[in-house]
Amino acid sequence: MVERNYPRIGERVFEETLPNGLRIRVIEKPHHAKACAFFVTRYGGMDLRFQLGGQWRDTPAGIAHYLEHKMFDTEDGNALQDLARNGAEPNAFTSNDITAYYFYSTEHFYENLKILLEFVSVPYFTEESVEKEQGIIAQEIRMVEDTPDWQLYTNLMGCLYEKSPARVSVAGTVESIREITAETLYDCHRAFYHPGNMVLCVVGNVDAEQVAAIAREVLPEACGEPIPRDYGEGEALRPAGKRAARHMEVSMPQFLAGYKCEPPQSGREHLRLSILGDMVCDILFGDSSPLYSRLYEEGLINNSFGGNFDILPGAAYLYVGGDTNEPEKVYEAVTAEAKRLATEGVDEDFYQRIRRACYGQMIRGLNSFESIAVSAAEGVFFDYNYYDFPEVFETITKADVEDFLRRNVTAERAAISLIYPRG
Repeated sequence: MVERNYPRIGERVFEETLPNGLRIRVIEKPHHAKACAFFVTRYGGMDLRFQLGGQWRDTPAGIAHYLEHKMFDTEDGNALQDLARNGAEPNAFTSNDITAYYFYSTEHFYENLKILLEFVSVPYFTEESVEKEQGIIAQEIRMVEDTPDWQLYTNLMGCLYEKSPARVSVAGTVESIREITAETLYDCHRAFYHPGNMVLCVVGNVDAEQVAAIAREVLPEACGEPIPRDYGEGEALRPAGKRAARHMEVSMPQFLAGYKCEPPQSGREHLRLSILGDMVCDILFGDSSPLYSRLYEEGLINNSFGGNFDILPGAAYLYVGGDTNEPEKVYEAVTAEAKRLATEGVDEDFYQRIRRACYGQMIRGLNSFESIAVSAAEGVFFDYNYYDFPEVFETITKADVEDFLRRNVTAERAAISLIYPRG
């Protein structure tokens, strides 16, 4: 394995790409008792249309999440139970662009690693088990759909995007998951769960060479074919709609505003835009920003107010929201503040303070094994090295922040989703 040292952040990473295409990243933490392993595939909720065997296939919304649920089934039982009996804490999640299976353990780590690699790489579905799971996931979807947070987010994405699968819920709908069959799940597994489309990230008190040896022993030798994906036609940067509103059982109005941003290129630009977007959020409406202080003093917001910047396949957006009795007024205040900062400029002292805070937050993230593993995997998938973030961070200037606000956080790029109390 190749050893790479990053003295500025005190990290050491071991890297290897196996003949079957699997990328391995091991971050040794010899002074920790716990270790974790993340087995990640570049396959998420937005990968609904792809090419397999030379033919384009359209799959039901929610299938990546559905497949995540079913992957724990094995011919002999359930991998979750096997890992738990062996002292591990297993889990999984599906986002718009990745699916990750992982566990934490303080003992029997290498045995648990074998279990993880085996059940993720060897699917076992039956029509009966797939049909049974439909009822379970349908119940989960109905419960989530009844929450204000889900309604705010889904309606906002429907406003921002016209054709992009970003507007589709990762879990799908009760209707869409009824179309999922065992055959469809096997096809999706064959397309995306081969070593060449996956990354194994291990963090903790482990031996990197032993991790690689287990991966060579357990995983198939075949790399799998590259899978072209279709995220829809390129969209205009103006939102498809400007406003969505509904009434629910809430005590006060809630809103979520979104600003459609230019999607990044792959490579370091992807990492740079991610860092820049987070910094813009802290400067514009973070809890130490002038806007936050003013709105809070006026009684327009409470501590639910906040937002973030998100990058999706072929898309990017900045969002902010919270509980407020005057959502339209707060929304307009955010847009107006972005325009003021872009025109008058960000205060230099405030910019430097936020800059130091953002960098410190990234350094603190290195204490989270999950943050390390997911960030490293996403870096591999999008062609950058996450541990280069100190150098990338240095290239960002106050002028970049102001230019981002000027181009992206505007009334022309904005949409709002609202929920009002019934009656």
